[in-house]
Amino acid sequence: MAVKLYNTKTHTVSEIIPLKEGYISMYACGPTVYDKTHIGHMRKYILDDILKRTFTLFGYTVTHVMNITDVGHLTGDTDESGEDKLEKGARKEGKTVWDIAKEYTEYFHDTMHAVNVIPPTLEVKATDHILDMIALTETLIAKGYAYETKQAVYFDTAKDLTYGSFSGQKLSEKRIGARDEVIEDDEKRNPQDFSLWFKRIGKFEHHSMHWPSPFGDGFPGWHIECSAMAMKHLGETIDIHTGGIDHIPVHHENEIAQSECATGHTFVNHWVHYDFLTVNGEKMSKSKENFYTISDITDNNIDPLAIRIMMMQTSYRKPLNFTWESLQASETTLKKIQTFVLNTKQGGVVIPSVIESCKDALADDLNTAKMLAVILPLLTNTEYVQEDIRSTILEMDCILGLNLNTLKQTAIPQHIIEMAEERILAKSEKDFEKSDRLREQIEKEGYTILDTKDGYDIKKTA
Repeated sequence: MAVKLYNTKTHTVSEIIPLKEGYISMYACGPTVYDKTHIGHMRKYILDDILKRTFTLFGYTVTHVMNITDVGHLTGDTDESGEDKLEKGARKEGKTVWDIAKEYTEYFHDTMHAVNVIPPTLEVKATDHILDMIALTETLIAKGYAYETKQAVYFDTAKDLTYGSFSGQKLSEKRIGARDEVIEDDEKRNPQDFSLWFKRIGKFEHHSMHWPSPFGDGFPGWHIECSAMAMKHLGETIDIHTGGIDHIPVHHENEIAQSECATGHTFVNHWVHYDFLTVNGEKMSKSKENFYTISDITDNNIDPLAIRIMMMQTSYRKPLNFTWESLQASETTLKKIQTFVLNTKQGGVVIPSVIESCKDALADDLNTAKMLAVILPLLTNTEYVQEDIRSTILEMDCILGLNLNTLKQTAIPQHIIEMAEERILAKSEKDFEKSDRLREQIEKEGYTILDTKDGYDIKKTA
C-alpha cells in the first residue's frame, strides 16, 4: 500500500516515492530555543511524529533529522528586521544566550517527552554547523548567486529565475511586498534579498554569538542554517521536508533557492506543511501572548497525552482551534481507551480488517480523524471479542502514541465510566432525579464528574 500526502510543491496529493527503496529521508524544521515551547508548536511536532510512525508502520526505515535553531533567527521573520531572538530572550531574562539556548532546548525535550514524541534520528544544532554554513555561502558567491556588502552577505534573488515559484508569488510581487522602511543596508540590491551571513557591524556590532569567516566576523542567517544542516546529513536531495504553513512564503522559499542554486539539484521532493493551532481564530504564538505550555496543561490536571487525541481529530492541513473544553473532551476519550485496555483480559488476536482500515486512512493523506473513527467505536463494539479489540488497539498504539503497553491501574474504572454514560443518557431524557443520583454515586466512589460541552470529564478526588 502506497502512502499519499499533499505536496505543497505540486499542490496535489501524490504517492511518496522515496529516492531509495524502503528508506525515507525526512528533515523537520525544529524550534528556535529562546522561550518556552507551547502547544501551538506541539501540533507540528506531534504530526511529524505521527508521520514518521506511519512510514515505520508501512515498513520504511526513516532517517529523521531535526534542527535546533540557537542563533540567527531574527524577530522579523519575514523581513529580517529586529534582533536575534536568542539575544532578545537573554536580555529579557538576564542570562547569557548560551544559557537561554540550553534551558529552552531542555524545556523542548521535556515537552516532547510529555506528549510521547519519538526523538529524531539526529538532532542538530545550528551552532555546531557554522563551517558548513560558511562553505555553502562560499559556493553561492562563487556561482554568482550571492554578493557581499559592508554589513552582510546576501542571496541575490534576481539571479534565481525560479524564485517565488514555490509560494506562487512572483518576484515582482515580492519586491512590492518588501518593506522599504526595514531595509537597513543601502548596498542591498533588492529588498527581498535575504542574508546568508550577518557581519558584526552596525546593529549587530555587539552580537554575543559570532565566528570568524572569509566575509568577516559574524553569524549565519536563519535560512542558510537549515539548508546546510539538511544537506550535510541527508544529501543534496531529500524525500520529505516538513514545517508550518508560515514557512512557505519566506523560509522554505529561501531554503529552496539557496540549496538548488548551490547544487543544481532538486532540494526536496515532497514538502509537507501543517496548519496552525489557533485560539479564538488567531494563530497561537508568543508574539500574541495567547499561548499555553505543557505546564498549563498539567496545572489543569489534564494528561498531556490528551493533546495527541486532540491533534488527531482534524486534518493536518486545516486549522485546529484550541479550547479547554475540547482538550477535556480529548482527555475523556483518552481515559476511555486506557480504561478499556486495563479492564479487558489479555490474549486476544489482532483484527486484520480494522488494521487495514486504519492503514487505508493513514495512507490517504495522513487522515488521522478517519483512523480515530475506526478505532473509537471499538470501545463499545459487541461484534468482536473484547480481547481481540484490546489487541487491535494496542497494535495501533504504534500510531496513537498513548503508551498503552505501559499502563498501570490508574485509569478511571469501567463501572465508573458506565455510570457516567448512563448519567448523560438520563440527562438527555430529562430524568434529572436519576442523573443526580448517579452523580452522587460516582462521588461516593471517590470521583468527581464535570459536565463539558462535549460530554463530561471525570477525575479521581484528590
